[in-house]
Amino acid sequence: MSFENKVVVITGGAHGIGKAIAESFRKEGALVEVIDIASGDHYIGDISKKDALEVFASYVLDKYGHVDYLINNALPLMKGIDECSYEEFQYALSVGVTAPFYLSKLFSEHFTKGGVIINISSSRDRMSQPQTESYTAAKGGIAALTHALAVSFSGKVRVNSISPGWIDTEYREYEGADALQQPAGRVGNPMDIANMVLFLCSDKAGFITGENICIDGGMTKQMIYHGDHGWKMER
Repeated sequence: MSFENKVVVITGGAHGIGKAIAESFRKEGALVEVIDIASGDHYIGDISKKDALEVFASYVLDKYGHVDYLINNALPLMKGIDECSYEEFQYALSVGVTAPFYLSKLFSEHFTKGGVIINISSSRDRMSQPQTESYTAAKGGIAALTHALAVSFSGKVRVNSISPGWIDTEYREYEGADALQQPAGRVGNPMDIANMVLFLCSDKAGFITGENICIDGGMTKQMIYHGDHGWKMER
């Protein structure tokens, strides 16, 4: 997989999964532009704001003239129905769905041949814990946005999404129940996601578009019933 001098745009690339993706592309010779609200050695901007997205897109295009890969990774706010305000819910959707849509639109005429968009969703696009509505709605939205964009960009840009499960961004290793409840036998780390991003951007994935790939150690495939195979419901 050669990414020498490929232009890569990553939202939310200052920490965690986004940082691992950025570092992986840089190791392969790519030219990486990160936008994040956190301070650091990258473009600082709030992607919930329309003007910020437009200025950032202009900055990238003025600098390079094109984009090869867009990675929509920034995390939306997670709050539940009991505490999440209207404004907070709108903010989560702005970061998690509207910004990926608008950046795709702003770059739409500037993707090179073989261009790729990768949207980072979550296994929460198909399952939930209580009090997670804002995050879950945003992740479900970006998963659906993925196949819509794939069809609209047909023949020009491939669009796929990745749904991470439990990813420990500090690379901690877990034992006992935390590890054993996952069929893969461990908790994930950011490189599990970064490796898939690079694969999906490569020519090796040239026949894959419109897909959502869940990387969760198999947790969403495991059926759980109280009293079955040692599982117990406790309150």
